[in-house]
Amino acid sequence: MNSPPSQRRARNAFGLRAEWAAALWLLAKGYKILARRYRVRGGEIDVIARRGATIAFVEVKARGDMDAALIAITAQKQRRFRIAAARWLAANPWATQCTLRADAVFLAPWRAPRHVEDVMELRIG
Repeated sequence: MNSPPSQRRARNAFGLRAEWAAALWLLAKGYKILARRYRVRGGEIDVIARRGATIAFVEVKARGDMDAALIAITAQKQRRFRIAAARWLAANPWATQCTLRADAVFLAPWRAPRHVEDVMELRIG
């Protein structure tokens, strides 16, 4: 069942704030943001960031508590994530020389963001 438009707008605004918070957290850790909200047919990535010779494809999950955020990356989400990463790499062949990672930033109210490296396997190529 579809949510009313006001609920969809509120969820979208919440997600945008979470993505901004995650991007700021990554910037503070020395990453350069290469893309935000990267979407292609069949997939999406919230943030693509680089630090040194590492490209991190980052999924952002914000929930009411950290435990809920940690379990929110479903198999379907992982599949869509891999599709988008493969397409981004095809459009940015220079990046194939870098170390590639699938990371996540988990957010919950009144908690510091939690950046987890290698949260899932990319399996690209």
